[in-house]
Amino acid sequence: MTVDIVVPAAGESVTEADIASWYKADGDYVALDDALLELETDKASMDINAPAAGILRVTIEDGTVSVGDVIGHIEPSDQAPAPAQQVAETPPVESPAATPAATQPGGHPSPAAAKLLRERAIDANAVTGTGRNGRIIKSDVPSAASAPIVESTTEAPVEQPATRNTGERGVRRERLSRLRKTIATRLIDAQQSAALLTTFNEVDMAAVMALRSEYKDAFKEKYDVGLGFMSFFTKAVCDALQQFPLINAQFEPDAIVYHDYCDIGIAVSTPKGLVVPVVRNAQALSFNEIESAILGYAKRGRDGKLTPDDMAGGTFTITNGGVFGSLVSTPIVNRPQSAILGMHNIVKRPVVVNDEIVIRPMMYIALTYDHRLIDGKDAVQFLVRIKALIESPTRLLLGV
Repeated sequence: MTVDIVVPAAGESVTEADIASWYKADGDYVALDDALLELETDKASMDINAPAAGILRVTIEDGTVSVGDVIGHIEPSDQAPAPAQQVAETPPVESPAATPAATQPGGHPSPAAAKLLRERAIDANAVTGTGRNGRIIKSDVPSAASAPIVESTTEAPVEQPATRNTGERGVRRERLSRLRKTIATRLIDAQQSAALLTTFNEVDMAAVMALRSEYKDAFKEKYDVGLGFMSFFTKAVCDALQQFPLINAQFEPDAIVYHDYCDIGIAVSTPKGLVVPVVRNAQALSFNEIESAILGYAKRGRDGKLTPDDMAGGTFTITNGGVFGSLVSTPIVNRPQSAILGMHNIVKRPVVVNDEIVIRPMMYIALTYDHRLIDGKDAVQFLVRIKALIESPTRLLLGV
């Protein structure tokens, strides 16, 4: 009896997904829990594992599928086909003329390969198929830049004007992932559906850097996680949000929705785009709990293991462009939230302290907020509070 491979539910608001790629081919033997394919939803990518061991039969190779769809099945088997059977399929080599080619050009393309051939305007007859019986599979299709050129049958050569060789001028066309489409849609929605304004301040990082330098080794030894700047800023943000609850609220046409907790979204860069997992009840977490949560999200983001539940909700977001060298920016609000804090690169600059010019490690911070809900005074005072807490981090511990 075959075992169906079903598109699983991936969150309350997720109803469909795109098949990004199959890791296994039709007819392959797979073991229990082997990764079979990658699905892309609006919020994250996820792997679908084999529900049983046996021979894989793919029924939907690519495209958009809905939750509950059967995209393949497995014919149960306790062991892989014997190697001797695979060898027997290869005909003996009698002579060069009688040896069948391992691959053949112009084979019938699979659905995924046919789609790529159309997108890249490549003639199937010019592509060598490496699939079963010479079938052209997705990996056989070259990029547009390296596509084979079919020779013209023009009777007489046409002279071309001499041109300077300026190197390769390749052009590539890649399918836009569902995640990237969703990011694009939400960013446009944020810009067009809110009155966004950004205010700035600068923070002297000397005190935090000195405290971190003094205790980072002991912190690492005790909690098995590094002490970074994100935990200081997350704690400072939670304190400031409790003093200015409007910045932690959401705007609705007929109401303001306040939150008595701080679910802080932390923007994480992944190979497939920017995602925002949420550190829940951050106001009640310790420094090491915050650092552990952020580190876990960063690792899972790099490995493509974040789930829609990891990114659900959130009342406020922090993004740190400084890790990439950004000096100053105007971050975009993560709707339906009303504000976002942008951290930036730490740069030594001359500043005036007690009427003297000194060199300090300075960071610009930016707050983008929905001006329909938040007045400029609250936004400015919110940043001033964060500045005060970061420049005197013992206040975070004392709660003053």
